[in-house]
Amino acid sequence: MTTDSILIVGTGFAGLGMAIRLKQAGIEDFTLLEQAAEIGGTWRDNHYPGAACDVQSHLYSFSFAPNPGWTREFAPQGEILAYLLQTADRYGIRPHIRFNTRVTSAEHDEASGTWTVRTEAGETLRARVLVACTGGLSRPAQPDIPGIESFRGARFHTARWDHAEPLEGKNVAVVGTGASAIQVIPAIAPRVKRLRVFQRTAPWIMPKPDRPIGSRMRRLFKRVPFAQKLARGFIYAQREALAMGFVVEPRLLKIAEGLARKNLDASVADPVLRAKLRPDYRLGCKRVLPTNDYYPAIQRPNVDLVTSGIEEVRAHSIVTKDGQEHPVDVLVLATGFEAAEAQAPFEIHGKGGRDLGTTWGLEGAEAYLGTTIAGFPNLFLIIGPNTGLGHSSIILMIEAQVAYILSAIQTMRARRLKSVDVRASVQNAYNVRLRERLARTVWASGCKSWYQTRSGKNTTLWPGFTFEFRYRTRRFRPGEYDLVPLGSPESSRRRPRNGGNPAVILNEVKGAPTGPWGSFATLRSR
Repeated sequence: MTTDSILIVGTGFAGLGMAIRLKQAGIEDFTLLEQAAEIGGTWRDNHYPGAACDVQSHLYSFSFAPNPGWTREFAPQGEILAYLLQTADRYGIRPHIRFNTRVTSAEHDEASGTWTVRTEAGETLRARVLVACTGGLSRPAQPDIPGIESFRGARFHTARWDHAEPLEGKNVAVVGTGASAIQVIPAIAPRVKRLRVFQRTAPWIMPKPDRPIGSRMRRLFKRVPFAQKLARGFIYAQREALAMGFVVEPRLLKIAEGLARKNLDASVADPVLRAKLRPDYRLGCKRVLPTNDYYPAIQRPNVDLVTSGIEEVRAHSIVTKDGQEHPVDVLVLATGFEAAEAQAPFEIHGKGGRDLGTTWGLEGAEAYLGTTIAGFPNLFLIIGPNTGLGHSSIILMIEAQVAYILSAIQTMRARRLKSVDVRASVQNAYNVRLRERLARTVWASGCKSWYQTRSGKNTTLWPGFTFEFRYRTRRFRPGEYDLVPLGSPESSRRRPRNGGNPAVILNEVKGAPTGPWGSFATLRSR
């Protein structure tokens, strides 16, 4: 059995960010477990044609590791993956990574206060702290379409793109018109014989302010890092202002809605096609998609937009509800991810053997600050429930959670704690307030989206500004947790001095972080 103080599962932005910050804090006894043969997470797996980010490059990167070499305002997939590879090497993270190691289960032992982690290869590992960085976009959503298993041509999800499958001269069908579809459709349309796009709901499209970043500007950012910092700050302020419409006053989005309608009217001349492309719900309720080439692509003579709904899939065709049969050689599923449904990243058993999947399955995924879960001591999530964003860069949320978890680990070491477990009353009060705020956002305006579970619960998005989340996670607060010292039985818990009044926790806005968190004390499994 292998023992580490900290096990991190996943090597995307979240896992690497956690590892780098631990290393910078002088903590070296950690291991990252990666199921694939290389790092990268979402940006390793999503390599479909046209894949790119919809947040500006300078903001979609670590604040502590700026990249002056971005070639476009919105980076393509290859550049983002290269950035992650370079960052891992720059900070010496690779020696801590165990590749081709798929975690199958984790079980908490109350007596020792440690996690026992098992892998697909049958190996058992133990750690004091377990950090799950598996991300919200790691499980491709497979559509439930009658007959889809009977299809005899090539079939793959955009997150599992088969580059060995030739598209030239083929009848290709793309199911879906979401974020991945509006990127892949323009990229493959010139290559195929016929492209049929099966749309269930028209997306809101906004122009994408993308452009190349010239060599002169890149040299400036490299020689004068403060210039890039200013550029990042300007982008951050712009995007943070968008939250006013999403979470504060949705009526403000009427302005953006008008701009989107003008963009559609100016881009699509055919009134019949334009009507098909016009959304029938409020802008922002679903993900807003920035693109400059989707409308031109959908008007190509070899592209058809099909809106009558899919009845069934046959061996070499798709039949729509109007009775039409469409020949298909290659079926591309641009159907997104299972981001909202209550699923644990792997089998996780906490105190008393409680199963996280079952716990979440009862009422939907919940956590405290999207990071800790009552009854699962020393387990931390990054990009957990309700930490996603509709307006800005998820890297901002990742860095905030990383800071919080690092503070928790430092507190555990300084106080020689066996375990920390957020109290159920704290978690429940936090989520009651979260639901109240979500009910006032544009995401609750009536549409169905991947932000929501099948029951309609939004388990995905944070209903506020990123600076608010960062403030709330600026430091670990022991008073919100049950604390068990090393060498003590599980029943010997330290209770918070103030009784942990949830109202205090939810509404605290005073004070600032105070000083460093003392010295480190090595944690050992006992």
